Amino acid sequence: MLAAAWLLSFVSVAPNRIVSGTAFGMVDAISWPGAALVSLLFIAMAALSSVPTSRHYRAMLGIIILILLLMPFGLMVAGHWLVDPSLPQARLGIGAAYWTVLFVLLLCLVELRLRLGLSRWWPTLLLAGVGIAWWGCAALWLDRLALVQEFQAREGQFYQAVGQHIALVGTAVGVSVVLGMLLAMLMRRYQRLQKIAFTLLNFLQTIPSLALFGLLLAPLAWLAANVPPLAALGVSGIGNAPALIALIAYSLLPMVRNTYIALEEVSAETLQAAKAMGMRTGQRFWQVRFPLALPVLLEGVRITAVQAIGLTAVAALIGAGGLGTFIFQGLGQAAMDMVLLGALPILILALIVDAGLGALADALRPGGQE
Repeated sequence: MLAAAWLLSFVSVAPNRIVSGTAFGMVDAISWPGAALVSLLFIAMAALSSVPTSRHYRAMLGIIILILLLMPFGLMVAGHWLVDPSLPQARLGIGAAYWTVLFVLLLCLVELRLRLGLSRWWPTLLLAGVGIAWWGCAALWLDRLALVQEFQAREGQFYQAVGQHIALVGTAVGVSVVLGMLLAMLMRRYQRLQKIAFTLLNFLQTIPSLALFGLLLAPLAWLAANVPPLAALGVSGIGNAPALIALIAYSLLPMVRNTYIALEEVSAETLQAAKAMGMRTGQRFWQVRFPLALPVLLEGVRITAVQAIGLTAVAALIGAGGLGTFIFQGLGQAAMDMVLLGALPILILALIVDAGLGALADALRPGGQE
């Protein structure tokens, strides 16, 4: 982090959206006192990590939170010093040093959670608090930040895209959970189905997402043209129908595999004890096997949901909407801040879902963390 802060660009300033920005280092952006403070905090983290104790890890956690809270104020200082107030279209861009430091800090946060044995809820709550502080700073004082300007110009479209993205992911994951559980139970009942199903699902995973969207276009367009009820339901070669089919196809493998393994790994002695107590087959499944398998099953839902959140971005190429729209529009216009407007919420959604479902799975395990 120290090397990135001193050697890479901290921010960039452009007179408008079209012209490339001029890069500035940390000293130019936040002056020598600010650069010295940042350097001292990084050096303090290095010194604390040299002696691995719980007390030092907690101190490092406090420093990380302090740095995360100070980062938006660094952008405010840089905007005050570097952006010419006489240029109304001038904008402040975030440099490579800023992103590198943020990435490493998040890695440190994950590592400290493991070292301190904290529940997955703790880093999620910490990041939520930091995110609220950042959002407040952006709304009140960072109006010259390029990312904020892109958001303000497309606020209505942004919220609509977030809703579309969540709806696509929720529908795909919900359908894949139901189908995955049914298929896993059928595979347990009919062993010959296991090899066939896993072979087919593994094959679907090897097809690139763009190729699968293209393969679905022609048959769905034909069905929409020749089957009026399907067309009335909104089925077409582009839009939500091919996106949902592709997302469900990609989501089935992790869902089926985790469900099958979760159900199979329940102890035979436990089931035998339940049978000896007089429990019927259905009771043994719903009151014994399923609750014991639920934590592993939730891990499958977590993997499926995180994968679907990322893949849904590609669905924008076939008119399904979502946050991927900003990513591809930004790439087409060479506007990296518009790309970030779509990519950062996807990353945040994935982190929230991963932490939330992971913490729930941990809590449901026998002896798991609350």
